[in-house]
Amino acid sequence: MFKIKHFNDLTLNELYEIAKCRYEVFACEQKIFGENDFDDVDKKCYHIFLENDNNITAYARIIPKEFSSYDDISIGRVLVLQEYRRYKIAKKMMDKAIDFITSELNENNITLSAQEYIKDLYLSCGFIEVSDVYDEVGIPHVKMRYSSN
Repeated sequence: MFKIKHFNDLTLNELYEIAKCRYEVFACEQKIFGENDFDDVDKKCYHIFLENDNNITAYARIIPKEFSSYDDISIGRVLVLQEYRRYKIAKKMMDKAIDFITSELNENNITLSAQEYIKDLYLSCGFIEVSDVYDEVGIPHVKMRYSSN
């Protein structure tokens, strides 16, 4: 069962596990070192995650539009630990995040920057491509947008 918590409601262990899984995927696995993962935006975000034995196995952050790089609310730092991939966990997490954003935060539009190789995940959740492919931290990305209207 996915949990969604504002930063201020995270336990110390949850915050540690978030940092650990983000480091494992983005630094160790994807070799992203040119961008500070801890950008102070986390403090203003909602965090959605799935735990298994007190370890976070899937995670994303929901960035309110006033702190987003876009005109819309945004979802970022989407990950599933390697050993938990191929079980459609990311799709379920994105669906849960979209439902939270539209029903609890009353936002109709969501924008994100998707790694190109995983854009089919976002397409399956109702996002559409709204840009050409561009480089972000050495990885091809595409800007995508969801609208519930």
